[in-house]
Amino acid sequence: MERRVVFGGWVCPAILLLPQMAVTLVFFFWPAGQAAFQSLLRGDAFGLTTHFAGIENFADLVADPNYLGSFGITAFFSLSVAVLALAPGLLLAVMADRVVRGAAVYKTVLLMPYAIAPAIAGVLWMFLFNPGIGVLAAALRRIGVDWNYLLDAPQAMLLVILAAAWKQVSYNFLFFLAGLQAIPPSLIEASAIDGATPRRRFWTIVFPLLAPTSFFLLVVNIVYAFFDTFGVIHNVTQGGPGQATEILVYKVWYDGVVGLDLGGSAAQSVILMAIVIGLTAVQFRFIERRVHYA
Repeated sequence: MERRVVFGGWVCPAILLLPQMAVTLVFFFWPAGQAAFQSLLRGDAFGLTTHFAGIENFADLVADPNYLGSFGITAFFSLSVAVLALAPGLLLAVMADRVVRGAAVYKTVLLMPYAIAPAIAGVLWMFLFNPGIGVLAAALRRIGVDWNYLLDAPQAMLLVILAAAWKQVSYNFLFFLAGLQAIPPSLIEASAIDGATPRRRFWTIVFPLLAPTSFFLLVVNIVYAFFDTFGVIHNVTQGGPGQATEILVYKVWYDGVVGLDLGGSAAQSVILMAIVIGLTAVQFRFIERRVHYA
């Protein structure tokens, strides 16, 4: 028999919800409102005076080829990070689910990268692939690869994609492993008795049952690539070379902090927020139709 918690009034639930509501209002809705208001203003070069500019900041962004180019860079970067983080996470989860001896150690080691902050992950990959002192950069040169991501745009993009995806693999691994362990063993055993090969069992039984988990992780990885990869890019390439790795969230910071264009930076943050909300809505509207919940 299922037991449910029943409150006699609204006071206790309100008290329990109040801390989370306060955090959400102070750290999410209030900054979003401030950014929306700031996007309608324009200040002087010294930040002493501001005046109402309406949609001028948004109009300037539409006419800026560098900003429009960031859309393509962000789309390619986000898609690549999502694919490279989801696929190894699923593979490692399937392998870990089969481990009997030393399973706890194996899972703990795979989860360790998730405890590393994106900025630290970026520094680690930067030192490994630095053209002057990087160990892996020296190994690439020995095999004939002219490696210098500071001057080569495709190499720089590849490096930040690998660094950002590596950071997220552990997160995906954790959820895929939980999804695998939630699948009833009787389904796998029944298919094995029917003569299904391990590969066929995975694609016809296991993978469809992981559809809710996969859909959730798809949304999370897209949001991660849009926002949480700032530290990786800032510490590895700083948007270079030649703005080749300047995704939208990095351009928001650069134009606001370095360029001191607070109005334009706020307008970019509003557009970025709208893009992420739109992408999430599209995913829930169309992709979730193909997700079957057991």
